[in-house]
Amino acid sequence: MPSSERKRTVGESLDQPRRGDRVPLLSVEAVAALPSRAREVVEYRKSGLSLNHVQGCPLDCAYCIRHTYGLWDSRQPRALMSDAEAVEQLVNHRYFQADITPVQIFNRATDPFLPKVKEHLFACLEDLDGRGLTNHVLVITRFRVTESDYERLQGLVNLKVTLLFTYSGIDDEKIEPFPSTVAADSMILASGYRPRRFRTVFYWRPLVPGLNDTPEHLARAAELSKHADAAVFTGLFYRNEIADYYKANGLPEPYQGTARRKIVPETLEQRVLEAFAKTEHAATLFRKTSCAVSYAHGLPDYNGHFGIRELCDICPVRQLQLCADAHRVPTASQLQEATAGLPEAAGLQVLDVTERAARVEGLADEQPRYFLQHKFAFQIHDAGHPHLLHRHRRAEIGWEQTS
Repeated sequence: MPSSERKRTVGESLDQPRRGDRVPLLSVEAVAALPSRAREVVEYRKSGLSLNHVQGCPLDCAYCIRHTYGLWDSRQPRALMSDAEAVEQLVNHRYFQADITPVQIFNRATDPFLPKVKEHLFACLEDLDGRGLTNHVLVITRFRVTESDYERLQGLVNLKVTLLFTYSGIDDEKIEPFPSTVAADSMILASGYRPRRFRTVFYWRPLVPGLNDTPEHLARAAELSKHADAAVFTGLFYRNEIADYYKANGLPEPYQGTARRKIVPETLEQRVLEAFAKTEHAATLFRKTSCAVSYAHGLPDYNGHFGIRELCDICPVRQLQLCADAHRVPTASQLQEATAGLPEAAGLQVLDVTERAARVEGLADEQPRYFLQHKFAFQIHDAGHPHLLHRHRRAEIGWEQTS
């Protein structure tokens, strides 16, 4: 459906539900008819093992990753299975490690705090917490989080929960119909809870040149960050499916080409760092999500970015020391042994291991690489997709002069 025909009054179908309301459950036949990737309830993504048994979102952000899963037109949330079944799939997944694996809930195909969806979120959180698990759990939202939601989060006693409030400041309703101010207000409300069992991150994304990078945009974001425990900034995933949607709907194309990695031009990064540096009491800013989450909990980075030292030049000294103390370099044999039962890693070859990272090849996809990264809290790099110095694992766009 063209964006011009989509309803922009996104609040019309988002009335607050009664506690206990759930989204409709799809039939077995309806689940089987979904695109193959949409049927994958548990999937490893860089910041954690992702649980996505509820799918569908009416917020209509034009750049949504749902384009790449064949789910863009799924506007009404639906469940593929019960929450209990989904949690069982998660904790019994070959990649899940109790108390180690970071988990994300509903970060791929819906917003976890949509009315009715949040009942599934809390059911999963309370189930995991009731098992005594202490894993990081990342909950990313741009929707409204209420006082009663925060009270329920306060009731979790084991999990290390982090709310990441997505804020872009994009004013163009054709790109982002649902205003960023909603997430900002929710974050400000959360900041009033002291002490808090959960942590908050100002998730500043996507930054796009010419769209939300004026000095005023940057200054406003830095000011808002004061209400969070940490801040992280990142750019736009501009994949082929998203570019096709932009072209078909006459939306201004942010870049001339698409990229596998997020796009944050070098000059934009420098302006972001400067804006935070001159804003008194701005939140501590990080380049990587796991760095911000770990810092908010007073822990070393679970993704082991400490080896990539140019990432750390904006980190507080205390955090650097935490990460340095936890930094352990695994051996090639340990990496091989850890993946012995993973069919996707049957062809694993460890090319070299340094203080910086392990360089590997032969993995079927990204997921076993993330598994290794979290098991050892150490960077694992695919030789086919090299990590270039000072690029911070960003797309080439905007960094050509420093490649």
